[in-house]
Amino acid sequence: MTYPAAPAIPEELEKLLKRMRLPYLRKAAPDVLATARAQRWDPAEVLRVLVAEEVTGRDAATRRLRRSSANFPTGKTLASWRAEDSTIPEPTQNALATLEWVGRAENLVITGASGTGKSHFTEGLAHAAIEKDLKVAWFTLESLTATITKSKVDGSTARTVAKICRADLIVIDDIGMLPAGEDAAEAFYRIVDAAYERRSIAATSNIHPSGFDTIMPKTLATATVDRLLHHAHLVVTKGDSHRLSQALAGQGVIALN
Repeated sequence: MTYPAAPAIPEELEKLLKRMRLPYLRKAAPDVLATARAQRWDPAEVLRVLVAEEVTGRDAATRRLRRSSANFPTGKTLASWRAEDSTIPEPTQNALATLEWVGRAENLVITGASGTGKSHFTEGLAHAAIEKDLKVAWFTLESLTATITKSKVDGSTARTVAKICRADLIVIDDIGMLPAGEDAAEAFYRIVDAAYERRSIAATSNIHPSGFDTIMPKTLATATVDRLLHHAHLVVTKGDSHRLSQALAGQGVIALN
């Protein structure tokens, strides 16, 4: 059954709503006002519903913008995460998924072999953080190094670090996948130091933090790990690569005919 469209709102009201930049309220107004007339709503209820539509629309737009600016690598969320396949204890997974640790400016370090779900789980947590109206910034150690190194050219390093640390959760993924020279060690240290006890960092690595001095200068590695682990949840993943297991089982591609 097709219902007739709600009558348009008066032109003058339309202009006022545009001028006040209330796009979601303006879009909902015809249907809300038609319903209000039919059901004889109290004026205060009409106002409440219209304002709620604007708030809901703005919140959704903000989350879309934050997802875009976070620069997530794949878009994987906790909805596609298979908790039962992970070696991370489920109570630990559930506790981390509450994101209460982010509110306390605590860190998360997940270390383990490649393909054991470190990045997937961390990205899922990061998406969940955006759903809770938190700001997220995602980097690999390589991309973070490039960002900090570029800022040195025009002397904007302090501003760049401050901008990154406006995020509630800063993710630094895949530490140890590539050799980390002095520039990478410096970039990593700058963010960890600036975020210390102010913002949360989630780091993933195939090397335990105690071994960071094998991939970066010892002095910087020691200072970085000291601050990173002081208020941190350290999680170790074990087992074989999920990606390799899927590939060997023929699940990584669509079968050829």
